[in-house]
Amino acid sequence: MVEAIVVSSAVCVPSGAMRMTAARASGPGGQNVNKVSSKVELRVDLGAISGMTLAARARLNALVRNRLDAEGCLRIVSQRTRDQKQNLEDAREKVRELVATSLVAPKPRRATRPTRGSVERRLEAKKKDANRKAGRKREGWDG
Repeated sequence: MVEAIVVSSAVCVPSGAMRMTAARASGPGGQNVNKVSSKVELRVDLGAISGMTLAARARLNALVRNRLDAEGCLRIVSQRTRDQKQNLEDAREKVRELVATSLVAPKPRRATRPTRGSVERRLEAKKKDANRKAGRKREGWDG
């Protein structure tokens, strides 16, 4: 059984919301690679995460929408190391980081206007470019 992941004092991913499976990893490992299942696949039921607000839950769903399986569970795979326990810890850390990222509300954008000077500089540059291009025009040429 996988231990619960504590994200913050209020948010926790309970152990019942996670399922861990192990498989043979690809990549280096020598003769051991065909005998040991070191790759870890961790599936997390997002609805079972406790302590999240609706806005944070919506941000989490948007953040992980490409990693959801058919049941709506988050699927995290780790095969970074050749040790199953380390890969499980890596997968748990990935889940913790994703949930922690979704807890932070994005800074609201304040509408701003360009300064008068920047508008004048832009219009002056446009006039300069128009004059340069107008100077390339040949007089009396019918093309």
